[in-house]
Amino acid sequence: MKTIAPGVTKVGFIGLGLMGSRIAQHLLTAGFQVMAYDRDRTRVEKLIEHGASPAADISEIGSTADVILSSLPDDEVVSHTYAGADGLLSHVREGCIIVEMSTVSPETPRELNRIAGQHKAYFLDVTISGSTPAVEQGTVTLFAGGEEEAFHACEPLFQTFARQYFYLGPTGSGATMKLAVNLLLGVGMQAIAEAVAFGRKAGLERDRLLDVLSQTAVIPPALVGKFKRAMLNDYSPQFPLRLMNKDFRLILETAATAWVPLPATAAAFQINTAECTNEIDEDFSAVIRQMEKLARSDAPIEGWRSAAASGS
Repeated sequence: MKTIAPGVTKVGFIGLGLMGSRIAQHLLTAGFQVMAYDRDRTRVEKLIEHGASPAADISEIGSTADVILSSLPDDEVVSHTYAGADGLLSHVREGCIIVEMSTVSPETPRELNRIAGQHKAYFLDVTISGSTPAVEQGTVTLFAGGEEEAFHACEPLFQTFARQYFYLGPTGSGATMKLAVNLLLGVGMQAIAEAVAFGRKAGLERDRLLDVLSQTAVIPPALVGKFKRAMLNDYSPQFPLRLMNKDFRLILETAATAWVPLPATAAAFQINTAECTNEIDEDFSAVIRQMEKLARSDAPIEGWRSAAASGS
Protein backbone atom coordinates (compact mmCIF):
# COMPACT_ATOMS: atom_id res chain seq x y z
CA MET A 1 0.00 0.00 0.00
CA LYS A 2 1.39 3.39 -1.05
CA THR A 3 2.59 5.91 1.51
CA ILE A 4 0.24 8.89 1.78
CA ALA A 5 2.06 12.19 2.21
CA PRO A 6 1.77 15.89 1.24
CA GLY A 7 3.38 16.73 -2.08
CA VAL A 8 3.38 13.07 -3.14
CA THR A 9 -0.19 11.77 -2.95
CA LYS A 10 -2.74 12.79 -5.57
CA VAL A 11 -6.03 13.36 -3.76
CA GLY A 12 -9.38 13.51 -5.54
CA PHE A 13 -12.22 15.29 -3.74
CA ILE A 14 -15.91 15.01 -4.68
CA GLY A 15 -18.58 17.18 -3.06
CA LEU A 16 -17.70 20.69 -1.92
CA GLY A 17 -20.61 21.59 0.35
CA LEU A 18 -20.39 22.95 3.90
CA MET A 19 -18.19 20.08 5.08
CA GLY A 20 -16.38 19.08 1.91
CA SER A 21 -15.12 22.53 0.92
CA ARG A 22 -13.56 23.05 4.35
CA ILE A 23 -11.95 19.61 4.48
CA ALA A 24 -10.50 20.11 1.00
CA GLN A 25 -9.11 23.46 2.13
CA HIS A 26 -7.35 21.79 5.08
CA LEU A 27 -5.77 19.27 2.70
CA LEU A 28 -4.51 22.05 0.45
CA THR A 29 -3.10 23.97 3.39
CA ALA A 30 -1.23 20.82 4.47
CA GLY A 31 0.38 20.58 1.04
CA PHE A 32 -1.65 17.81 -0.60
CA GLN A 33 -2.35 17.94 -4.34
CA VAL A 34 -6.14 18.14 -4.61
CA MET A 35 -8.22 17.58 -7.75
CA ALA A 36 -11.77 18.73 -7.02
CA TYR A 37 -15.19 18.01 -8.49
CA ASP A 38 -18.66 19.28 -7.67
CA ARG A 39 -21.75 19.56 -9.84
CA ASP A 40 -21.82 23.23 -8.80
CA ARG A 41 -18.88 24.63 -10.73
CA THR A 42 -18.72 27.80 -8.61
CA ARG A 43 -17.69 25.69 -5.60
CA VAL A 44 -14.78 24.25 -7.57
CA GLU A 45 -13.70 27.70 -8.72
CA LYS A 46 -13.47 28.91 -5.12
CA LEU A 47 -11.14 26.04 -4.30
CA ILE A 48 -9.01 26.62 -7.42
CA GLU A 49 -8.13 30.01 -5.93
CA HIS A 50 -6.45 28.12 -3.08
CA GLY A 51 -4.45 25.76 -5.27
CA ALA A 52 -6.81 22.93 -6.23
CA SER A 53 -7.03 21.69 -9.80
CA PRO A 54 -10.45 21.10 -11.40
CA ALA A 55 -11.67 17.73 -12.61
CA ALA A 56 -13.81 17.64 -15.74
CA ASP A 57 -15.82 14.75 -14.30
CA ILE A 58 -15.60 11.97 -11.72
CA SER A 59 -13.97 9.60 -14.22
CA GLU A 60 -10.93 11.88 -14.33
CA ILE A 61 -10.63 11.65 -10.57
CA GLY A 62 -11.02 7.87 -10.68
CA SER A 63 -8.28 7.42 -13.27
CA THR A 64 -5.85 9.87 -11.63
CA ALA A 65 -6.15 9.93 -7.83
CA ASP A 66 -4.27 7.75 -5.33
CA VAL A 67 -6.86 8.55 -2.67
CA ILE A 68 -10.43 9.76 -3.23
CA LEU A 69 -12.49 11.56 -0.60
CA SER A 70 -16.16 12.40 -0.97
CA SER A 71 -18.72 14.29 1.09
CA LEU A 72 -22.18 13.94 -0.44
CA PRO A 73 -25.80 14.59 0.63
CA ASP A 74 -27.41 11.14 0.87
CA ASP A 75 -27.47 7.45 -0.09
CA GLU A 76 -28.93 8.08 -3.52
CA VAL A 77 -26.20 10.53 -4.53
CA VAL A 78 -23.45 8.35 -3.05
CA SER A 79 -24.66 5.25 -4.91
CA HIS A 80 -25.10 7.18 -8.17
CA THR A 81 -21.59 8.64 -7.86
CA TYR A 82 -19.81 5.34 -7.27
CA ALA A 83 -21.88 2.51 -8.76
CA GLY A 84 -23.07 1.67 -12.26
CA ALA A 85 -21.41 1.67 -15.67
CA ASP A 86 -20.51 5.37 -15.44
CA GLY A 87 -19.80 5.39 -11.70
CA LEU A 88 -16.43 6.26 -10.24
CA LEU A 89 -15.67 2.66 -9.29
CA SER A 90 -15.63 1.67 -12.96
CA HIS A 91 -12.72 4.08 -13.49
CA VAL A 92 -10.82 3.73 -10.21
CA ARG A 93 -7.13 2.77 -10.20
CA GLU A 94 -5.95 -0.47 -8.63
CA GLY A 95 -4.82 0.13 -5.05
CA CYS A 96 -6.74 3.40 -4.76
CA ILE A 97 -8.22 4.13 -1.31
CA ILE A 98 -11.71 5.65 -1.25
CA VAL A 99 -12.69 7.58 1.87
CA GLU A 100 -16.45 8.13 1.72
CA MET A 101 -17.52 10.58 4.45
CA SER A 102 -21.26 11.00 3.89
CA THR A 103 -23.85 10.07 6.51
CA VAL A 104 -25.67 7.16 4.89
CA SER A 105 -27.23 3.81 5.68
CA PRO A 106 -24.61 1.20 6.70
CA GLU A 107 -25.78 -0.95 3.79
CA THR A 108 -24.59 1.60 1.21
CA PRO A 109 -20.85 1.38 2.02
CA ARG A 110 -21.11 -2.40 2.35
CA GLU A 111 -22.39 -2.69 -1.21
CA LEU A 112 -19.86 -0.18 -2.57
CA ASN A 113 -17.03 -1.98 -0.76
CA ARG A 114 -18.04 -5.17 -2.56
CA ILE A 115 -17.83 -3.40 -5.94
CA ALA A 116 -14.56 -1.66 -5.02
CA GLY A 117 -13.02 -5.04 -4.21
CA GLN A 118 -13.77 -6.23 -7.74
CA HIS A 119 -11.56 -3.39 -9.00
CA LYS A 120 -8.85 -4.07 -6.38
CA ALA A 121 -9.54 -0.78 -4.62
CA TYR A 122 -10.15 -0.10 -0.92
CA PHE A 123 -13.38 1.46 0.37
CA LEU A 124 -13.59 3.12 3.80
CA ASP A 125 -16.71 4.65 5.32
CA VAL A 126 -15.29 7.46 7.45
CA THR A 127 -18.06 9.54 8.97
CA ILE A 128 -17.67 12.95 10.59
CA SER A 129 -18.88 14.05 14.01
CA GLY A 130 -18.81 17.83 14.33
CA SER A 131 -20.56 20.92 13.02
CA THR A 132 -19.37 23.34 10.35
CA PRO A 133 -17.32 25.43 12.84
CA ALA A 134 -15.56 22.26 14.04
CA VAL A 135 -14.65 21.38 10.45
CA GLU A 136 -13.41 24.94 9.98
CA GLN A 137 -11.20 24.59 13.05
CA GLY A 138 -10.01 21.09 12.16
CA THR A 139 -11.37 19.59 15.38
CA VAL A 140 -13.91 17.03 14.16
CA THR A 141 -13.99 13.38 15.22
CA LEU A 142 -13.95 10.60 12.61
CA PHE A 143 -15.44 7.08 12.76
CA ALA A 144 -14.11 4.57 10.25
CA GLY A 145 -15.14 1.19 8.90
CA GLY A 146 -13.36 -0.97 6.33
CA GLU A 147 -9.89 -2.41 5.81
CA GLU A 148 -7.80 -1.52 8.87
CA GLU A 149 -4.54 -1.24 6.91
CA ALA A 150 -6.14 1.30 4.56
CA PHE A 151 -7.44 3.26 7.56
CA HIS A 152 -3.96 3.55 9.07
CA ALA A 153 -2.49 4.50 5.68
CA CYS A 154 -4.90 7.46 5.57
CA GLU A 155 -3.94 8.86 8.96
CA PRO A 156 -1.79 11.65 7.42
CA LEU A 157 -4.98 12.86 5.68
CA PHE A 158 -7.14 12.61 8.79
CA GLN A 159 -4.60 14.57 10.84
CA THR A 160 -5.11 17.63 8.64
CA PHE A 161 -8.76 18.15 9.61
CA ALA A 162 -9.64 15.95 12.60
CA ARG A 163 -8.83 16.16 16.30
CA GLN A 164 -9.32 12.41 16.75
CA TYR A 165 -10.25 9.42 14.63
CA PHE A 166 -11.32 5.88 15.48
CA TYR A 167 -11.30 2.58 13.64
CA LEU A 168 -14.55 0.75 14.44
CA GLY A 169 -14.38 -2.45 12.40
CA PRO A 170 -15.65 -3.86 9.09
CA THR A 171 -17.26 -1.79 6.34
CA GLY A 172 -20.43 -0.07 7.55
CA SER A 173 -19.09 0.38 11.08
CA GLY A 174 -18.27 4.05 10.52
CA ALA A 175 -21.77 4.75 9.23
CA THR A 176 -23.35 2.86 12.14
CA MET A 177 -21.30 4.74 14.73
CA LYS A 178 -22.25 8.08 13.18
CA LEU A 179 -25.94 7.19 13.40
CA ALA A 180 -25.53 6.19 17.07
CA VAL A 181 -23.84 9.53 17.80
CA ASN A 182 -26.47 11.52 15.92
CA LEU A 183 -29.22 9.67 17.76
CA LEU A 184 -27.80 11.16 20.98
CA LEU A 185 -27.38 14.55 19.32
CA GLY A 186 -30.93 14.73 17.98
CA VAL A 187 -32.68 13.36 21.06
CA GLY A 188 -30.47 15.59 23.23
CA MET A 189 -31.56 18.68 21.32
CA GLN A 190 -35.19 17.66 21.64
CA ALA A 191 -34.71 17.27 25.41
CA ILE A 192 -33.20 20.77 25.56
CA ALA A 193 -36.11 22.16 23.53
CA GLU A 194 -38.59 20.60 25.96
CA ALA A 195 -36.67 21.92 28.98
CA VAL A 196 -36.78 25.44 27.54
CA ALA A 197 -40.48 25.21 26.70
CA PHE A 198 -41.25 23.83 30.16
CA GLY A 199 -39.21 26.45 32.01
CA ARG A 200 -40.72 29.36 30.11
CA LYS A 201 -44.30 28.11 30.45
CA ALA A 202 -43.75 27.61 34.18
CA GLY A 203 -42.65 31.22 34.61
CA LEU A 204 -38.88 31.49 34.08
CA GLU A 205 -37.43 34.40 32.08
CA ARG A 206 -36.20 33.10 28.73
CA ASP A 207 -32.65 34.48 28.53
CA ARG A 208 -31.89 33.65 32.15
CA LEU A 209 -33.23 30.14 31.65
CA LEU A 210 -31.09 29.60 28.55
CA ASP A 211 -27.98 31.06 30.20
CA VAL A 212 -28.23 28.94 33.34
CA LEU A 213 -29.04 25.76 31.41
CA SER A 214 -25.94 26.28 29.25
CA GLN A 215 -23.76 26.30 32.38
CA THR A 216 -25.07 23.10 33.91
CA ALA A 217 -23.18 19.80 33.80
CA VAL A 218 -26.01 18.00 31.99
CA ILE A 219 -25.51 19.87 28.69
CA PRO A 220 -23.05 18.11 26.35
CA PRO A 221 -20.22 20.29 24.94
CA ALA A 222 -21.50 19.89 21.38
CA LEU A 223 -24.74 21.68 22.28
CA VAL A 224 -23.53 24.44 24.63
CA GLY A 225 -23.09 26.94 21.78
CA LYS A 226 -26.73 26.56 20.75
CA PHE A 227 -27.97 28.48 23.80
CA LYS A 228 -26.48 31.88 22.94
CA ARG A 229 -27.76 31.52 19.39
CA ALA A 230 -31.23 30.63 20.72
CA MET A 231 -31.19 33.79 22.87
CA LEU A 232 -30.84 35.75 19.63
CA ASN A 233 -33.36 33.53 17.83
CA ASP A 234 -30.49 32.74 15.46
CA TYR A 235 -31.18 29.39 13.85
CA SER A 236 -28.95 29.83 10.79
CA PRO A 237 -27.57 26.40 9.83
CA GLN A 238 -24.40 24.97 11.34
CA PHE A 239 -25.83 21.46 11.24
CA PRO A 240 -28.90 21.87 8.99
CA LEU A 241 -32.26 20.68 10.29
CA ARG A 242 -32.91 18.85 7.01
CA LEU A 243 -29.77 16.74 7.54
CA MET A 244 -30.76 15.88 11.12
CA ASN A 245 -34.15 14.88 9.73
CA LYS A 246 -32.44 12.63 7.17
CA ASP A 247 -30.31 11.10 9.92
CA PHE A 248 -33.34 10.43 12.14
CA ARG A 249 -34.92 8.58 9.23
CA LEU A 250 -31.77 6.51 8.64
CA ILE A 251 -31.51 5.72 12.37
CA LEU A 252 -35.11 4.54 12.58
CA GLU A 253 -34.86 2.51 9.36
CA THR A 254 -31.68 0.82 10.56
CA ALA A 255 -33.24 0.19 13.98
CA ALA A 256 -36.31 -1.36 12.38
CA THR A 257 -34.11 -3.74 10.39
CA ALA A 258 -32.27 -4.73 13.57
CA TRP A 259 -35.51 -4.94 15.60
CA VAL A 260 -34.43 -2.25 18.08
CA PRO A 261 -37.24 -0.11 19.60
CA LEU A 262 -36.36 3.61 19.79
CA PRO A 263 -39.40 5.39 21.29
CA ALA A 264 -37.60 8.62 22.30
CA THR A 265 -35.94 8.88 18.87
CA ALA A 266 -39.27 8.35 17.12
CA ALA A 267 -40.87 11.14 19.18
CA ALA A 268 -37.95 13.53 18.51
CA PHE A 269 -38.22 12.74 14.79
CA GLN A 270 -41.86 13.89 14.81
CA ILE A 271 -41.00 17.34 16.20
CA ASN A 272 -38.00 17.62 13.90
CA THR A 273 -40.20 16.80 10.91
CA ALA A 274 -42.81 19.37 11.98
CA GLU A 275 -40.14 22.09 12.05
CA CYS A 276 -38.85 20.90 8.66
CA THR A 277 -42.08 22.06 7.03
CA ASN A 278 -40.62 25.58 7.07
CA GLU A 279 -38.95 26.29 3.75
CA ILE A 280 -36.07 28.23 5.36
CA ASP A 281 -32.77 26.35 5.72
CA GLU A 282 -32.27 26.28 9.50
CA ASP A 283 -30.11 24.68 12.16
CA PHE A 284 -31.40 21.55 13.90
CA SER A 285 -31.66 23.59 17.11
CA ALA A 286 -34.74 25.26 15.58
CA VAL A 287 -36.77 22.58 17.41
CA ILE A 288 -36.38 24.88 20.43
CA ARG A 289 -38.60 27.40 18.66
CA GLN A 290 -41.01 24.63 17.65
CA MET A 291 -41.44 23.49 21.26
CA GLU A 292 -41.84 27.08 22.48
CA LYS A 293 -44.56 27.53 19.87
CA LEU A 294 -46.33 24.38 21.03
CA ALA A 295 -46.08 25.52 24.66
CA ARG A 296 -47.74 28.84 23.81
CA SER A 297 -50.71 26.96 22.43
CA ASP A 298 -53.29 25.68 24.92
CA ALA A 299 -54.50 23.01 22.50
CA PRO A 300 -52.23 20.15 23.63
CA ILE A 301 -52.14 21.06 27.32
CA GLU A 302 -55.22 19.10 28.38
CA GLY A 303 -53.83 15.95 26.83
CA TRP A 304 -50.58 16.38 28.72
CA ARG A 305 -52.46 17.02 31.99
CA SER A 306 -54.52 13.88 31.50
CA ALA A 307 -51.36 11.83 30.81
CA ALA A 308 -49.68 13.24 33.93
CA ALA A 309 -52.74 12.57 36.09
CA SER A 310 -52.93 8.97 34.91
CA GLY A 311 -49.21 8.43 35.44
CA SER A 312 -48.69 7.49 31.79
